Amino acid sequence: MSHNEIVADWFERYGNDIYHFLIYRVGPNEAEDLLQEVFIKALKGFHGFKKDSSPKTWLFTIARNLAIDESRKRMSKKRADTVPLDITNEPKTDTSPETILDFNEDTKQIYECIQLLKPKYQEVIILRGIKELSVQETASILKWSESKVKSTHHRAKKALQEELRRCFPYEEKRASRSAR
Repeated sequence: MSHNEIVADWFERYGNDIYHFLIYRVGPNEAEDLLQEVFIKALKGFHGFKKDSSPKTWLFTIARNLAIDESRKRMSKKRADTVPLDITNEPKTDTSPETILDFNEDTKQIYECIQLLKPKYQEVIILRGIKELSVQETASILKWSESKVKSTHHRAKKALQEELRRCFPYEEKRASRSAR
């Protein structure tokens, strides 16, 4: 099997998972382009792939690095473009109204709250909680120890719960009323 065929097979197996990771990390508008970049980098760097890790963790590592680069580009562009500080409490997302309508309401709320978390919390929530990767796979992708993955995931879940309560207090009130 040629390396082109192998990478094409990886795309079939892992493309959706990586795409969903990128949606949560950079938003739907950039996710598709970055997904293509992930597999272009995989093709170009195929001979550098070490067989000691799984292709899935290697591809997620590429996706993570591209997402970090994209976030840095956004931040530097924001600093260059904006002088006043944004002091609103509205969630910041880079999604179009059409895309938001495609998400169901629960997914939209979770997506918006995840975007408010620290980047390391976002990554561990997406990899462990949403993509359901193992602690070992997550540690390999993030280049963390397994204990750091566990403790950061625990803290990230608490932070996400707080964001959900803060952003959507109506849901909490409604849930407590229905429990009576």
